[in-house]
Parts: sequence; structure tokens; C-alpha cells
Amino acid sequence: MRELALDDIEALAVGAWILGTGGGGSPYLGLLNMRRLYAEGHRVVLMPPFDLADQDWVAVVSNMGAPLIGQERLADSHNIARAVEIQQDLLGEKFRAVMSLEIGGGNGIQPLMAAAHLGLPVVDADTMGRAYPEAQMTSVAVGNLRPYPCVLYDPRGIEAVVTKVPSWRWMERVSRKICVEMGSIASTCKAPRTGREVKEWGIHFTVTKAIGIGQRVREAQRRHEDPVAAILDVGRGKLLFRGKVVDVARRTTEGYLRGRATIDGLDEDRGSRLEIAFQNEWVVAWRDGVPLAMSPDLICVLDTVSGEAFGTETIGYGRRVSVVTLPAPAVFLTPKGLEHVGPRAFGYDLDFRSVFAESP
Repeated sequence: MRELALDDIEALAVGAWILGTGGGGSPYLGLLNMRRLYAEGHRVVLMPPFDLADQDWVAVVSNMGAPLIGQERLADSHNIARAVEIQQDLLGEKFRAVMSLEIGGGNGIQPLMAAAHLGLPVVDADTMGRAYPEAQMTSVAVGNLRPYPCVLYDPRGIEAVVTKVPSWRWMERVSRKICVEMGSIASTCKAPRTGREVKEWGIHFTVTKAIGIGQRVREAQRRHEDPVAAILDVGRGKLLFRGKVVDVARRTTEGYLRGRATIDGLDEDRGSRLEIAFQNEWVVAWRDGVPLAMSPDLICVLDTVSGEAFGTETIGYGRRVSVVTLPAPAVFLTPKGLEHVGPRAFGYDLDFRSVFAESP
């Protein structure tokens, strides 16, 4: 285990925003919470997943809802801690640690906020390796682990529990309806996972990965070097497109932020147009009408100058952006994984082809 310095958390916020592929909520408000908690003397310890005993219980946390609403209802560390406490009472066992559902965006910081209040370590793992919008889009769902119970907490004092469902898709449907009634955002503690399940089905060392990406970006910024090139290097990614945002159409519906962003090419991409569809996260990108990149490969829209990510709720007209792609976790590249997170899982009649696949 190692204690996270505040500088690590600053880097985590940058890296998690990039891995969020447009979703997971802005990490800025969570970062403000952590700055205050550290100023008050709280500290957070990061725990390697393989240090868990098989019988340990791990709380899996995230905010649920539309990222745009997360800009209106400010993050509060007490909310996510309360969701964990409710789940622990239901379980009747003490949690050994807390872990993120998704490393992407603000949800990469949610477990740190809970851990600071509860005195628990944070497991260096998650269940997505990025951010996805739906409950069945996780490694534990691919592994067919139990999807219930799920706790949802609202700061007005509304506490809801989905005690049993027949499938992960039903968990998504039922919990999403509750979330919408709470105002399209809620603090959640998902089905508890055992140490054995985390070791077998978790996506490991993603907190360390996000910190490493963030550190490279911040170092490039200090040295006035190209931060996008630094991301491509550390993340083993590919540059897809450079351009200027000329249109964004988005709407909040059914607890999601949906829409498209249109980018006109600059430099070597001048004369071409990129369109990216999103459901909280960037899902499919088309260059001049031809599919270019798609989930589960990570599509990341970055500020060309700073290298920092744009969320689907923060992207705006006139932004100069670099669109890059990073490799997906292996669990989602399997036939079962693609059923959960491939383009057809989002309603697009496309056969998945990775940007990283070798040309025939």
C-alpha cells in the first residue's frame, strides 16, 4: 500500500478525465473535495488488488446519471460515503476497501472521497478501464457476477435499494428510473464484490494508470512540450483527427446525455469532417461518413494545446481539438465483451473493428 499525495490526486484528475472518453463526469468538483479533505488532515491509501484476501468485501462506487446534471448539483464527499454505509449495513459485514466502478472522469475520484471519510483503502482497480453509461457495461457483468443489491442515495435524504433483479440489463433499467426521479444524478454503491471477484474480474492498476497519464500531461505542460504526443506515448494510442468543433447537439434524456459533435479538420485533416456520437461517453466516430473508431476502443477528445480532455457536457463550438484513441481492456474485446460494449450494444449496426487491428 502507498499513501497518495495530493499531487497524485491532481494528476489522477487529469488522467481520469482522459480515460473517461467524454463521460464519468468532470473530475474538477471531486478534486476540490479532495483538496479540502487533505487540508483537513484526511489521507487516502492505495491498495494493490492482489493484496485482497479472497473473502474480503469491496464497495464499488460511482455517481450515476447525466454528466450535464453533475455540473449543476455539486459533488459532496459525504454523499458517496453514505451510499457505502447503507450498503455495508445491508451486507452485515465490514468492507475491507472501496473501489471505483469506472476510472473515467469524476468517478475515478469518488472512491477516494468515500475512503477519506470511512478510513478505508482504495483498491487500484475498476470494472471498466474507462467510463461507460450503463450498468451491464462492466467486466463483472461480462463475468456474469451477481448484479444486486444496488444502493442509490440523494442528498435530500432519499435512500433507495434495488434488492434483486434477474439480469444486469434489468439492474440498469430499474436503477436508471430511480436515478431519473432523483434528478438524473445519484450517489451509488453497486453490488459488493469479494476480493476473489476483484482479482479475477477487476481491471487492475487503473488508478496508477490514470495517475501516470496525468503526470505525463502535467510534465509536458510545464516543459511547453506537446501533451497530446505525451498521451499517445504513455497510453500507446493513435491520433485520429485534429480540427475545430463547429457544432454540438446534445440533450439530457432518460438519465443520459446524448448527442453528436461535429469537427472540421485542420492541418493535415483540412477538408475532412469528423462526427462523434455520444451517450454520456464518445461511442462512434465517422470521418466523412465512414466509421473510423468505435467502442470499446477509447475515443478521447483533447484540447490540442493543453492536452486535457473535453467531456460531452463541456465540449463547445470553436474548440481546437485533437481526437485520439487508446486501446480497450482485453476483457471487452472478447465476443462476450463486445455483446456488452460493442457498437451494437449502443444501437449502431456496425461490426466492431479496432483502430489497433492489423490491416489485412
